Amino acid sequence: MGFLSEVPDITFYNPLFCGILGNTLLSTVPGVSGAGPTPEKTLLTPVLDAELIMMGAITSHPVRPDTPTGCPTPASITRAMMELCGMQPLFINAGLRHSPTVPCLDVYGIIGDDPRFRDAVPFAKALVQKGEVIGKFLSKCSDLLVLGECVPGGTTTALCVMRALGYDASVSSSFVNNPVTIKEEICKLALGRIKADAVASPLDIIRYTGDPMMAVSVGISKTYSGKLILAGGTQMLAVSAIIKSMGGSLPYVVTTSYVRDDPSANVKQIAAQIGVKIIYVDPGFGDLGHSGLARYCIGEVKEGMGAGGAMCLAYLLGHSSDKIRNAILAAVNAYF
Repeated sequence: MGFLSEVPDITFYNPLFCGILGNTLLSTVPGVSGAGPTPEKTLLTPVLDAELIMMGAITSHPVRPDTPTGCPTPASITRAMMELCGMQPLFINAGLRHSPTVPCLDVYGIIGDDPRFRDAVPFAKALVQKGEVIGKFLSKCSDLLVLGECVPGGTTTALCVMRALGYDASVSSSFVNNPVTIKEEICKLALGRIKADAVASPLDIIRYTGDPMMAVSVGISKTYSGKLILAGGTQMLAVSAIIKSMGGSLPYVVTTSYVRDDPSANVKQIAAQIGVKIIYVDPGFGDLGHSGLARYCIGEVKEGMGAGGAMCLAYLLGHSSDKIRNAILAAVNAYF
């Protein structure tokens, strides 16, 4: 395929990139998430990623924007696209453990709890309503919204939500080797609670086993009047599944070819089950001569912080695939 598997038929004049930040305690379960040097430190990742995208550097903590193997964080890709397009990103705090270091819209949510034992998003209805308010506001200042997310552990909440909604889903992972067994064990316990309490409504499924990002994203999708792109992989497919179950209009989903090619996930099949149009970005990182970016091609990281959507947006704004790749390469070379 080319740079995009399909060029979306979208006309726009005033685009906006927005990242929703959130946490779930599932990221602190050992082995679930690779989005941090330790399970506990995964709770800090959304704050650091937002700082890198907005400010161009992480200054609040002495950490590098890459994995222990040298794979650059997806936030560095999104940062490169914001610079290339001359755009100022917007962030939403859906529910974080640590206070953001950059300006954010705040819905005053709380960190997602462990769905094996307690309701994950006890105030899901209120978060959806606050998302609706934000959707109306963003409609006044943009006509295309690329909505990304950063929720370490969020592929596991996505698995629980899609299974609860009846989809035969297998989700991706930031690890090369997806911790499928751990995720399935968590999902089994979460679905046991849902079955025991005869939970069926989409809002209650978010409450029982979702995460704060999902609730806010669904709310935004209900009231945003422009074109909406959900920038992410299986986490945004879970959001799409909720939108469909609530009778909403399905937006585009954009992710990377590395998520599509994950053999442990059935991304294309999930999209077909939901009926959502999904577009894949192939940035060709294996051809750039950067050993860290090349690790995306073997299945490390794959996607995150709206990186696929940000690359798609740059392309829609008229930047060639070569220019996009060169901007990413220049950015990561400057960081390391």
